[in-house]
Amino acid sequence: MRNSFKITALFAVMMMLAGCKKEEKSPSYHKGDLTILTDESFQSVTEALAEGYMINYPDTRIKVETKKEDLGFLDLLKGNAKVVVMSRNLNPEEIKTFEERTDLKFLPAKFAADAVVFVVPKDSPKESITMDEINSGLLSDKKEFIFDGNNSSNLNFVAEKLKKQPKDLKYSIIPGNKEIIEEMGKYPDKIGVVGLNTFSRPYDKASEKLRDMVKVLPVVDKGVTYTADHAGLSTMEYPFTRVLYFLVNEGNFNIANGFIRFSCTHLGQKIVQKEGLQPYNLYKREVQMR
Repeated sequence: MRNSFKITALFAVMMMLAGCKKEEKSPSYHKGDLTILTDESFQSVTEALAEGYMINYPDTRIKVETKKEDLGFLDLLKGNAKVVVMSRNLNPEEIKTFEERTDLKFLPAKFAADAVVFVVPKDSPKESITMDEINSGLLSDKKEFIFDGNNSSNLNFVAEKLKKQPKDLKYSIIPGNKEIIEEMGKYPDKIGVVGLNTFSRPYDKASEKLRDMVKVLPVVDKGVTYTADHAGLSTMEYPFTRVLYFLVNEGNFNIANGFIRFSCTHLGQKIVQKEGLQPYNLYKREVQMR
């Protein structure tokens, strides 16, 4: 009888310890590790949001890795990433593949409006660029536009805006948005194509230094001039305004979904604003984000 009691008690203790061990290992939105893949063009805002999340949840560790937009999306489909940042619209086939591979509904979590901008050296006589110049220039063998590489978000978005395939465009390459800005002085006849978030932080000395190196060209479309400033982004009138969004490959409410929820809350959106971008949740409901 006494031995039976000891065995029962020992079994109960073992079950309690096993339960505690399982609870410690169970995923949670407020503890654990997460790697986010982002195109270099919007690395800054992604890192700022990650830092904000870790401050609020000290038991989380978030690493931001840069990877070209298309390659990051492929990693998400393969299950090699839980969260990626995207800017281009997926086509119906890509959405279907996403839903089949992840067993999740396609629900992009939109969190900011960024822009692709066209830059020239500070002393360039050029003051603006027209949509016709962009169209014709990207089909010219002169390759006067400089992008940060193939499969990049900037190239994808410009091609999408012009209703062309990236492979059909002709351009030069300097790897990296920051590097394009720093090298523009060597190519006075070229036009750099970079992401606004590369130097959008208003009170950041590194961003200020980059802004002082180049001139951002307003875009003229059908006689109307548009700039990538607060007004141009908030109304989406600037032709190359793009909406940044998260895609997640996580079925439960763990750290990946916790991070996304944080990024779309008031606090997360204040971080987006401090990055010099347009917070998504400030748009009126009737505005159609494209």
